[in-house]
This record gives sequence, C-alpha cells and structure tokens, in this order.
Amino acid sequence: MLPCAERVVASISRRLFRSYLSVSSRRRCNITAFMPEAAGFDGVSDRSTLQDFSVSNSEKFWAAAARHRLSWIRTFDAVRDCDLSRGKIKWFEGGKLNVSVNCLDRHVHTCPDKVALIWERDEPGSEVKVTYRSLLDMTCRLGNLLRRRGVKRGDCVTIYMPPCPMAVASMLACARIGAAHNVVFAGFSAEALSERIRDAQSSTVITVNQGVRGGKLVELKKTVDEAVQSCPTVQQVFVATRTENPVLMAARDVALDEYVFSYQDGDVFGCVADIGWITGHSYTVYGPLANGGTTVLFESTPIYPDPGRYWEMVQRLKINQFYGAPTAIRLLLKYGDQWVRKYDRSTLKTLGSVGEPINTEAWEWYHTVVGDGRCPVVDTWWQTETGGICISPKPSDPDAEIIPGMAMRPFFGIKPVLMDTEGNVQSSSDTSGALCIAQPWPGMARTIHNNHQRFIETYCQPHPGYFFTGDGAYCSKEGYYQITGRLDDVINVSGHRIGTAEIEDVVNQCPVVAESAVIGYAHDIKGEGVFAFAVLKQGVDTQYGDVSQQLKDTVSKKIAKYASPDHIQFVKRLPKTRSGKIMRRVLRKIVEGDLEGLGDLSTLDDPTAVQEIIQGNSELCNKHKP
Repeated sequence: MLPCAERVVASISRRLFRSYLSVSSRRRCNITAFMPEAAGFDGVSDRSTLQDFSVSNSEKFWAAAARHRLSWIRTFDAVRDCDLSRGKIKWFEGGKLNVSVNCLDRHVHTCPDKVALIWERDEPGSEVKVTYRSLLDMTCRLGNLLRRRGVKRGDCVTIYMPPCPMAVASMLACARIGAAHNVVFAGFSAEALSERIRDAQSSTVITVNQGVRGGKLVELKKTVDEAVQSCPTVQQVFVATRTENPVLMAARDVALDEYVFSYQDGDVFGCVADIGWITGHSYTVYGPLANGGTTVLFESTPIYPDPGRYWEMVQRLKINQFYGAPTAIRLLLKYGDQWVRKYDRSTLKTLGSVGEPINTEAWEWYHTVVGDGRCPVVDTWWQTETGGICISPKPSDPDAEIIPGMAMRPFFGIKPVLMDTEGNVQSSSDTSGALCIAQPWPGMARTIHNNHQRFIETYCQPHPGYFFTGDGAYCSKEGYYQITGRLDDVINVSGHRIGTAEIEDVVNQCPVVAESAVIGYAHDIKGEGVFAFAVLKQGVDTQYGDVSQQLKDTVSKKIAKYASPDHIQFVKRLPKTRSGKIMRRVLRKIVEGDLEGLGDLSTLDDPTAVQEIIQGNSELCNKHKP
C-alpha cells in the first residue's frame, strides 16, 4: 500500500521508537536526548508534553523529524495536505527522496563494515552476516540488472521469496530505480500468487529455486511456474539460488549469481516475522536499515530443530531486541521453561509482541521466563494500513507502568478515539468502542493499488473525518488502550456483545491450557453461541471432561454466564499461518459444517491440523446428538 517515498517517511516514527528505547532505561529522561528536535518545541519537557505537542502541532512535529532524520534529494514545500473524509492524504509535497539511499548509502558513508543483516538460515548455526557495504553492492548490481532487463520507474515487480539477503536486496533495488515492489508471502499457493501478480500487473517476478523451512524443501520455483501460466503480463522470472538442487529453467527465466558476504559484529534487532507480512516489511527491512541497525532475517520455525530455536539464536547472535507473535509465544509456553532457560539471554533488552492481542499468561511467561523479569514487554498495536506502530507501552517515562495485555499509550502524532454504535466519539474513559484515528500521520496508507474508491469506502466512510481501523478497543480510566480484537470477531450472545479475545484470555489463564481460539456459531436460542478450541500443555495428564467444566466455570465467574462456551473441543494444534496467526475463519467453517468453503489453506504452517480438527469436531458433534 505504501509507495517508495512513503516507506521512508514511515520510518521516522520507527526511528523515534528505537531512539527512545535506547534511553528509556535511564532514571531521568532528557527528552532531547532521543529527539534533539524537541529543543525547538515550546513547552516540551517530557514524554507527556511531547505527545501532546505531536498531536496539537503535528505539522511542526513531523516537519522537524523529517528534516533532521531523513536525507532529502529535494526538501519539501508543504508538510501536509490531508482530508480524511475524502480520502485525501498527502505529506511532504514537493520533496524528493529515495528509501534505498536512506537505508544504505548514508550508512555506507559512515560505517560501511557495520552488519546490516544477519540471515538466520534454517540450518542452525549457519548464519550469514551482510555488511551495509555488501548490501549496497548487491542492491546496486540487482538494480542495474533490472534496468537492463527493461524494468522502469512505475513498474511493479512481484517478489516471491523467503527471508534472505537477496529478498531484501530485491526490495531495495526496486525502490532504488523507482519501481514498486509487490512482496508476496512465500507460503501462498500458485493460485493465490497468480492473483497477486495479475492485480499488480507485474511483468517481472523474482524468486528462488527452492525454499528451506523446518528441514523441508519448499518448491517455490515450481509454484511460480504454475502461477505465471495464468499471468500473461509476466515476461521474465529472476531465479536466485538457495539450495544446490537444479530446477527447470524456461526461456523467460534468468539465473541470479550468488554473492559472498562479510562478517562483522554489531547490535542486533531480531524481528522473526516473514518479509511477506507487514511486520517483516517495516521492522525486519525498512525500519532497522533506515536506522543503520543490524537486523535478523529468520528463515526457519520456532520449533525447528527443537522448541529452543529462538533462544539458541538469541544466545548465538547476541540479539538485543526480540519481536515476535503471541501465537508463537503461546506455542513455546506449551513446551515448558527448560527450552528457554538452557540458553543465555542476557543480551536481551526489550521483548516485543505483534500481530494480535497477547493474553495475560503468555505476557507474564514472556516477561518472567524469557526476559528474566528485567526486559520490558512492548505489546504493540498497528496494522498493514498504518505502516508502523501506533499504540505501545513505550516510549514512556522511565518509571511508567506497563500493564500485561494492554497496548496502552498512543505513539507520537497518533490521536486514537473510540466510536459508539451510533458513530459518536466516546468522550469519557473506562469505555469500549470502535477504534479510529482522529488525524493523519505520515506513515499511513494513502490508497489501495488501482482501487482508491475501495480505500475510501473501507477506511474513510464508516466514520467521516476519521480513519477507521476495523478493530475494537477499550480505554481505561487512566487513558490506556487495550485492543479487544477485530470488530467482526465479536459474538452477540442473547443480545450481549463480547469479543472473542476476551474469552480466549480467560481460557488461556487455565494452568493446563497452552492456547485457545474462540468463535461464534449460529444458535437456535441465543442467536450466537460460543465455541472454544483449546490446546493443552505438553505432558498434561487430565480428563478432558474435568478440564472442560473447569474452563466453563472460570469464564462464567470472570466474565459472565452468557460468555461461557457451549462447546469446547480439545485439539493438538490450531490452524495457523506461517506467520503465526490463528485461522479462525477455518475454525468457523468447520463448526458450520461448510467444509467446501474452507478456502485456500496453502498459507497454513501445517495443513494436517485442519483434518485432525475436522475429525475431532465430527466426533464431538456425534457425542452431543440426542
């Protein structure tokens, strides 16, 4: 959704976030230590006054940050020209910059041998380090090759690759020559890939011969070959080499040479998201590189070759910040503390959570076991559409509280509001509603590619004058925000509306439960009923019936009787995407008996989990038949 220049602008907020973390451990925070521009802001002395200034004087705030923190080819004439009610969003008009230059060239001038990327390959202990000088060289070579092969400014190149240095170079090379990139998650099926190629109208695709994940080969080139059969616009496919296995090359295919990388030490930012998702896009590639940081490209899975993979990697690579998904944290919690404690995690400074609300038990385990009780956990809320973090416990004053399971504080320049069912702004705290953002910010999406009307209808029309996020939230009396989940993940039980995340949080508090997923289903009497899927911790020896009743009683006590699950199905694993998100849509279809409507399951980490759940659900239904 974000063109090249806008990705650079979006990195401003990420730079502020990173800078604040570097000084937030000090007992007294000098606000100019992490934002020197604040010296020119009247009345700004601490985090709170800076937050107020960033919202009430947003043009001055963002202009100062942009001039100080980015390298401009030509500076801008106007800071912004925005009207959310009409979907008109323009920032820094008249300005000219390049995201590749901001991520690479300026750092090569000052620290060419600093490590930019650490490629954590699927094979443990075989990491590859790439310096800024090497990454710039790789990017320039690839950019020149794309130009020679006819890729020009305004073209859209589809990138179908796992996390690897060549994938990052491909993204930056496109940005360098003025082409857009369409990064497609390398777990999508041929059909899903072809739809995205056609939508982007790409004539060029970049891929690898094979992927490697969890010890298994993934035939990415074969998937591309199948996909492009229905993509008449594709004229050439660039193929990088990941394995030594040869693949079939057609006339349109172009082989990319392998590069040799330098090894240097440096601070390490460990975001384990795939680059095919927004988290990997912003916090594995553009955010860290724009800051001159060292970033990890994680190719494997959290349990390969064993459940200690993340923490062995932290010890070996000396990772300082670790950014992962709640579902992965809950998965590892199930295997016990021993897989964490056997590795040295003393280099960790900050733990991050992203993708969905994190339940209290997982937060506590993450903080206490993984972080040894010393690392702050930042439960971040943002979206593909926002480009970067919008609500997070930090930055904050050094001694400010962090509440488990809450995103808490708006980021600088972000003004969230909650809407009631009538479309009115909730003026009081200690209330819930639809989460909207009251004013534009530089990192936000401007449009949907080739469909601006859809952008207006989705984000601007539901609440005119506000950016509609589609999420529900609760604002406490202290002004802290807690994300309650997607508004379409709300169950209406006998007229009572409740978010599935709230029920899941209670279910997950049971000592024998590792994780859960809750959905609504059609109920003859209630309108909607509550159906819960639960994964028990490894080694738990208990009777399902006893646990089921215990969970129902707990939900009744902690929420209300109407929220108590009508049915609980115990499963070995939940259907998840490779990025760790639970596919509740699939669970809903299974409960509804619509097995023909399960849709594309190619993004699942383990599709066999679906068949196990279908079988178990059938047995559960037969058990409850009169």
